[in-house]
Amino acid sequence: MSFIRTGIERSDGARLAMPAAIRSEGTRLVRAGFIPLVDASVLIAAAEFGFAAREGIQLDLVKDVSWANIRDRLAFRQFDIAHMLAPMPVASALGLGSNPSPVITPFSLGRGGNAITLSVQLYRRMQAKAGLTGHEDALANAKALKLVIEEMREKGEALPVLGMTYPFSSHNYELRYWLAAGGIHPDHDVKLVVVPPPMTSDALSAGAIDGFCVGAPWNMVAVARDVGRIVAVKEDIWPSSPEKVIGMRPEWAAQNPEILSRLLVALDRAAAWCDVSDNRSELGHVLAEPRYLDAPFDIVHRVLLGRFTTDPDGTDRTVPEYFSFHREGANFPWISQAQWIFSQMVRWGQVAYSPETSQQVSSAFRPDLYRHALGPRSDIPSDDLRIEGNATDDGFIDGAVFDPQRIAGYLQGFDIASLDTRSVAPNEI
Repeated sequence: MSFIRTGIERSDGARLAMPAAIRSEGTRLVRAGFIPLVDASVLIAAAEFGFAAREGIQLDLVKDVSWANIRDRLAFRQFDIAHMLAPMPVASALGLGSNPSPVITPFSLGRGGNAITLSVQLYRRMQAKAGLTGHEDALANAKALKLVIEEMREKGEALPVLGMTYPFSSHNYELRYWLAAGGIHPDHDVKLVVVPPPMTSDALSAGAIDGFCVGAPWNMVAVARDVGRIVAVKEDIWPSSPEKVIGMRPEWAAQNPEILSRLLVALDRAAAWCDVSDNRSELGHVLAEPRYLDAPFDIVHRVLLGRFTTDPDGTDRTVPEYFSFHREGANFPWISQAQWIFSQMVRWGQVAYSPETSQQVSSAFRPDLYRHALGPRSDIPSDDLRIEGNATDDGFIDGAVFDPQRIAGYLQGFDIASLDTRSVAPNEI
């Protein structure tokens, strides 16, 4: 366990001024767990650059290694809040997992950051089989992998083992979505296993897995080590796909309404700061430190700018919106996105569909708390639901569109699923 310095002192050692009104009341200690990923930037910036301190909050960050630990330590009150996968509050609302204690989220930590990386050996085989040049899009890469899997099955070879970070994670659902878009059944044609984010490149190097889906910077670390080839990024699969959130116990939110509002203000200001490109060098230096990501600064900084190398041959790719920490409502907890997560849980057999379970999901994401702390503001949506994936710059890789009020009909549109989605509540279509 690593204990991280609070936001009272900046990384350069300078003491931060605190408003007199807050000093007179004293500060409130809020302990937050996090996993060493770039998408923890807003939480880390709130602590490091004074945004929490200016709201009278002493934000203690505690580094952990797995999402299961984060979940359990929040439940056992070792953390007040936590950096969490967006599907984790949804899973808790449905009573899924080994310790399904209630969790809500009033704040998203932004969009982007994930990628799918395959071993260089597997990718070379895809190139030979499908004639890939190295500049194909994510869907073409998935279809090439399908050809290799068919060949492996014909030859009696072991099928690929792919890592993801947690069963109830964006990584799991994005990896499955990408595979299925290419005609690959994620439960029949590959083997999916859980690997903690910092261990993914080691597992790939050791041959324990053949690929993985994880957040930055670990995909880029695998490429830098000459063991991985990035074949898809989050924006290729669905640009608005919910990623990380701030999770908390409902009773903590209810018992600490003023602290919660101050915290959301601090996170909102930190997110806006993180989105300024001129700040990303300073942010990258802090993130790269051993107490946070413990990763090379040049990799972290390039990733923050959306510039990274996809393979050991030096092929570069630029994704301008690889990380959006604040702009265009990136912090708003859309209930429609919670419902999309639910749809993927149904699609892959983690939970059964019913209108009642869909209603339960709506309690996990709390836009009402977000608006209470930050509104009224012109950039804050007035609705909790929207149709997802119907914009030209926000489409799903397979061209599907998600209407949160017609989930059953949406599920019936998939040919690849872990259950017969054609039989899901036909009277709901």
